[in-house]
Amino acid sequence: MFVKTGDKVKVIAGKDKGKEGVIVKIDADQNRVVVEGVNMVKKHQKPNNQYPQGGIVELEAPIHVSNVQLLDPSTNEPTKVGYKVEDGKKVRFAKKSGKTLA
Repeated sequence: MFVKTGDKVKVIAGKDKGKEGVIVKIDADQNRVVVEGVNMVKKHQKPNNQYPQGGIVELEAPIHVSNVQLLDPSTNEPTKVGYKVEDGKKVRFAKKSGKTLA
């Protein structure tokens, strides 16, 4: 998968197209990511320790990884991700700027 937790991404398809956010969680088996503030859904929650009142809560639902595009940290523009080997390690780089990604 070309994204990691903590990467800033832009949604390129779906109801939240154009929104930006940080990846909170990745499900590699399903090829889905949870992006902060994107794809908000309402969930009916029973009372528990986290929600003592219960009720209807809003939380982020996962979206498919193909619907997001990584933002280049240096230019803050959407970019494709490439891979190359530097000093015997495989690293990601932004194809637009050519700079390596953390």
